[in-house]
Amino acid sequence: MTEATPPVFIRVVDLETAGSGPDDVCEIGWQDVERTPSGWRLADRCGAVFVNPGRPISADTMAVHHILDEQVKDAPFWRETADSILRPGGDLIALAAHRASFEQRYCRPRFTGGAPWICTWKCALRLWPELPRFSNQMLRYLRRPEGLAHERGLPAHRAFPDAYVTAHHLRDMLNSVPVDTLIAWSGEPGLLPRVPHGPDRGRSWDTLDSKALDTLALDRDPDVRFSARTERARRGGRDETERPSAQASLL
Repeated sequence: MTEATPPVFIRVVDLETAGSGPDDVCEIGWQDVERTPSGWRLADRCGAVFVNPGRPISADTMAVHHILDEQVKDAPFWRETADSILRPGGDLIALAAHRASFEQRYCRPRFTGGAPWICTWKCALRLWPELPRFSNQMLRYLRRPEGLAHERGLPAHRAFPDAYVTAHHLRDMLNSVPVDTLIAWSGEPGLLPRVPHGPDRGRSWDTLDSKALDTLALDRDPDVRFSARTERARRGGRDETERPSAQASLL
């Protein structure tokens, strides 16, 4: 009897935190997306655990995720939790999160083993540029991914429901473009479909004149700079597109 081949999979993770310190995680949730002969699908492997952040959770933070100090006081610390969830073994080929730069602040290479990351926010900008907004929950309701059970994806701003919603976006992305493409896009700044601020807010890059484009190519926001310089290069101008900064250094 031939043994079944272990599935190739990507683990979507979502964190809730008590603050901005490197170990201030108070909950981690995950949902695996696996490759099958008929395409990518959500796997049965999923879950969430509380983590002791080693500090009180502020009222401002509790108002977002509603996790209480008494719920996490007896949980293990992040350094005791992270490795087993972020390095689950098997044929894990990447980790994923929506706006993955946030998760990468806590899911450092010492915990991940240097696994590559997919940022579903950056990939959504590329794949669905016609959409007006790109937050995890807005994508959920704008796109209505097939098979997403409404109640299972609630409450928002809790680790497992958010990972579950993100996993549906990732599944659809993986069934559209190769995984290596998603990883490559995730290693660059976000390619914004429209100007996000200023006098040209809401306009697509191809409608801007050269002067406006040159100004935005010097913007403080790396996503704006990258988007403007990409459009300038498309027109045959100076190819000064930026390559990754903070995110790539964590891969």
